[in-house]
Amino acid sequence: MVKVKVPATTANIGPGFDCLGMALELFNIIEVEEIKTGLEIIIPDKDKKYIENDENNLVYQSMKSLFDKVDCHPKGLRITLMNNIPLTRGLGSSAACIAGGMTAANELIGKPLTNSEIIFLAAKMDGHPDNVLPALIGGLTVGCLLENEVKYVKIDLPSQLKILVLIPNFHFPTKKARSILPKSLPFEDAVFNLSRLGLLVSSLMTDNFDNLPIALQDKIHQPYRKDFIPHWEEITSKLLEFGSRGYFISGAGPSIVGFLDKDYEKVRNKTVEFLSKYEENWEVEILNVSNSGLEVINSERSNERY
Repeated sequence: MVKVKVPATTANIGPGFDCLGMALELFNIIEVEEIKTGLEIIIPDKDKKYIENDENNLVYQSMKSLFDKVDCHPKGLRITLMNNIPLTRGLGSSAACIAGGMTAANELIGKPLTNSEIIFLAAKMDGHPDNVLPALIGGLTVGCLLENEVKYVKIDLPSQLKILVLIPNFHFPTKKARSILPKSLPFEDAVFNLSRLGLLVSSLMTDNFDNLPIALQDKIHQPYRKDFIPHWEEITSKLLEFGSRGYFISGAGPSIVGFLDKDYEKVRNKTVEFLSKYEENWEVEILNVSNSGLEVINSERSNERY
């Protein structure tokens, strides 16, 4: 039996559309074991109406892609999912399925692929590296998907920097979030994002958190997606007032994320109190950055191959 622990991620960080992501200390657990025949997928009751329990399941699809890659297919599988990452909230639930499924599959059949090969296979399946990459290796990652590999840099952020996460009770499917984006951008908008992305990464690397409110600005996706988040302007202005070092839409949304470097519980309490006046229910969490990423916590292959 193989058991992996895979973190949530926040991606599209500010101007870092499809390239900049970060792992968070909120984890899903995936257990996989080989059985004599068939496919069994065990899902928590609360998630059964959202997650397929057949061959369309994303964890299974991710495992199958790796089995196909190396031409090694177990006779049967039992997959048990323990989910803590909210679904379709922009916190990398799909990337956790891909990263966790591929890693579990690789462990189950004797690790035929290297970590670099899994990173590429996962990024290719997801379409971009900004979620699967930090899920696999942790920290803040900058990644570029090439034809046959992913080039990336991992940055371990200081422990004082914590992540304020506002998770609403409504969904925003990634497919819909993609469909509303423009097909092209003005030249000046591209320059705007490039300058902010450089400022953002360098500021995080040098602990220059005063730059973050400007460095997190974006003209590629946030202007188009923010209208689907009720009270966006009021909420984000309050986050800065309460002490957040900046804010951004997490992934495709609708969760909102802010950076904190002090007064963590004070900021959280003020945020909870402010959000309570709206009809939408918001869960507010303070999470650490997961600098270690995915962890294999059990890897015992059966001596018998069915």
